[in-house]
Amino acid sequence: MEQINGSKVTEFILLGFAGQHKFWHILLIVFLVIYVTTLVGNIGMILLIRIESCLHTPMYFFLQHLAFVDLCYSSAITPKMLQNFVVTEKSISFIGCMVQLLVYGAFATTDCYILAAMAVDRYVAICNPLHYPTVMTQRVCIQLLVGSYVSGFFNASVNTRFTFSLNFCKSNKINHFFCDVTPILALSCSNIDLNVMVLTVFVGFNLTFTVLVIIFSYLYILAAILKISSGAGRRKTFSTCASHLTAVTIFYGTLSYMYLHHGTNKSQEQEKMASVFYGIMIPMINPLIYSLRNQDVKEALKEIGKRCF
Repeated sequence: MEQINGSKVTEFILLGFAGQHKFWHILLIVFLVIYVTTLVGNIGMILLIRIESCLHTPMYFFLQHLAFVDLCYSSAITPKMLQNFVVTEKSISFIGCMVQLLVYGAFATTDCYILAAMAVDRYVAICNPLHYPTVMTQRVCIQLLVGSYVSGFFNASVNTRFTFSLNFCKSNKINHFFCDVTPILALSCSNIDLNVMVLTVFVGFNLTFTVLVIIFSYLYILAAILKISSGAGRRKTFSTCASHLTAVTIFYGTLSYMYLHHGTNKSQEQEKMASVFYGIMIPMINPLIYSLRNQDVKEALKEIGKRCF
C-alpha cells in the first residue's frame, strides 16, 4: 500500500468541495441542519413505528429498518465531512477510510434491497390481499430483511477488500468529501482493471436485480389497480404505495447517475453533488416522504399529538 516518497500510506487527505475554504461557514450550517433533521426524522420514524401498534405490519417493519439504514449510511460520511469544514488538517486514517467505505457501502446497498422487499410487500398486499397474512408472515419478513443486510455487507466487503489491496503511490489526496471507491482507485499505481470490473459487476447486479423486482412488482400492481372499477378505489389503492414509489424514484435516479455516469474531470464536482444528494439529502427526505404522503403515519402522529397535548 504503498509508496508515496518511499513511505507507507497511513492516512488520506479529503479535499472536499471546490472553494470549500471560502464558504465553510455556510456549508457547515447547511449540512449540520440537514444532518440534525436526518437524525430527528429517522429516529422519530423508528420510535413511532415501535410505539404505535397500528403500524406493526410488514410494510412498516421494513420502513423501520429503512429508516435505520438511512441513518447509518448518512452517519458514516456526514460527521467527518462536518469536522473537515472546521479543521485545518482534513485527514482520515487508512483504517478509518476503509471502515467508512465499508459501512457506507454496506448500508447503501442494503437500502436497495429493503426498497425491493417493500415493493414485494406492496405487490402481495394489492394483488393477493386475501393471502397477504399467510404470505408476508413474520418469518418471511425477517428472511427478506436478513437477505438484504447480508447482500449489503457482502457487496461492501468485497469492494472494500479489492480497493484497499492496491498500491497507492500517486498521491494520498482523495478528490471527494468521503472515501468512495472511484476517487480512491484514481490514486492507485496498480492495475485497476480487475477492481473496475468487480465494481461494475456488483453494482450492476445490485441495481439490475432490485430495479427489476420493483418494476415487475409495480407492473402487477398497476394491472390490479386498473381492474378496479371505481376511481375512488383506484386512488385509495394507489395511495398505499405512492410514498414508496416516490422514495424509489428519487433513490434509484440519483444512484444511477452516480454509478452509470462516466464523468470527466469537469464533472467531478457534479458527481460530488450527486453523492451529497444520495448520501446526505435522501436520508433526510425519506422520513418526510413517508410522513407527509402516508395516511397511516399521519394518523399515528395525530394520535401521539393527542396523547401529548
